[in-house]
Amino acid sequence: MTGLQDRLTPAQVEEFGRELDALRQRIVDDLGEDDLAYVRTIIKTQRALEVTGRGLLFAGFLPPAWLAGVAALSAAKILDNMEIGHNVMHGQYDWTRIPELSSQRFEWDTVAPAENWRHSHNYIHHTYTNIVDKDRDVGYGILRMDEAQKWHPYYLGNPVYATLLALLFQWGVMLHDLEIDRVVKGERTWAENVPVLRRIVRKAARQVGKDYVLFPLLTGPLAPLTLLGNASANLVRNLWAFAIIFCGHFPADVESFTEEETADESRGQWYLRQILGSANITGGPLFHVLSGNLSHQIEHHLFPDLPARRYPQIAAEVREICERYGLPYHTGPLHRQLLSVARKIVRLALPRPATVEAERQLRAA
Repeated sequence: MTGLQDRLTPAQVEEFGRELDALRQRIVDDLGEDDLAYVRTIIKTQRALEVTGRGLLFAGFLPPAWLAGVAALSAAKILDNMEIGHNVMHGQYDWTRIPELSSQRFEWDTVAPAENWRHSHNYIHHTYTNIVDKDRDVGYGILRMDEAQKWHPYYLGNPVYATLLALLFQWGVMLHDLEIDRVVKGERTWAENVPVLRRIVRKAARQVGKDYVLFPLLTGPLAPLTLLGNASANLVRNLWAFAIIFCGHFPADVESFTEEETADESRGQWYLRQILGSANITGGPLFHVLSGNLSHQIEHHLFPDLPARRYPQIAAEVREICERYGLPYHTGPLHRQLLSVARKIVRLALPRPATVEAERQLRAA
């Protein structure tokens, strides 16, 4: 937990907000054919990888073909979820007015229904980023990822829950929308979950039928190998998405906030919260594409509706603005961020004698 109000003076916060507003507007004014050409190229690449991967699984009796098929299909699923689905559903290409790039019409290759995800992620998470008890992505309702979450013996299983979530990430995202933890607390009823559950059942049945029934059956006697190949591709995508998302949200230096200190916040204060509550991951161009440019989580939290391909272009400017205002700009390589997250998961599984206030004082020192 951090003292959000102590970071900048009110005048500095407002000027900070104006600078970021100006940066955003400059990019909005520059959107055009290059952005459209980029996303079309990514979509074509994703489709080519999926066709190639599924085609190679027809020759799955040859180990090299099976491995190549799994690799191509894994890459296709990663691109569909990260650089296409996530970004399109954020409205990053709504300005094109092209139906297949509409945030309200797009459906991705995962068991989590797009309509449910748009509410829990686009609205809840991006509105209340890292506000404990408001942002349900802090722990996803099953993990303790912040000192402000009251410890309970249940959290002794933190490392186990995190491992299962990583392996089954698409299913975790799907179940996240049911808000089962709130149902248990009596804050939400099962009746409220009926429409959410109906969408989940329809989408999950379609995905399971495609990956584990239809495509395996099309390969005849190779059906078991094809099923294993599809399961392997889903596993690779799950582990990758978990790693990128957790490294952008939960490294050691990323901060959290209370409802009280974020009440009635201005646009500048909202920007400030995004900076303090996010972390980037360093890497090359291919790494950034495969991460959906969520390796630039800071820029994404600041401007979730700007095309993600623009984040690397503005990252240096955002960092420079942070330096001028004396604000941290959390970034580091994947292995370091992942190790930091793993340590936090293990550390927060245990009760600690230090209070949240003591933690704040330690950080301030």
